[in-house]
Amino acid sequence: MTRAGPRGRVWGAPLALALLSGIGLVAALLSDGFGDVLSWAALTIPTVVSLLIGARATLPDRF
Repeated sequence: MTRAGPRGRVWGAPLALALLSGIGLVAALLSDGFGDVLSWAALTIPTVVSLLIGARATLPDRF
């Protein structure tokens, strides 16, 4: 197994969040029932992560 290079460490999380957002948007547009649950979950995770990172950047002494 090889270690992730600098690109993997820099772009891994943003690509995962982008993939989750894309899955959530497609699921919201194309499906019903379970697709609604999937879209809510897939769109909530990037939102929560973004809010936590934003709060950490603005209030570093609280986290």
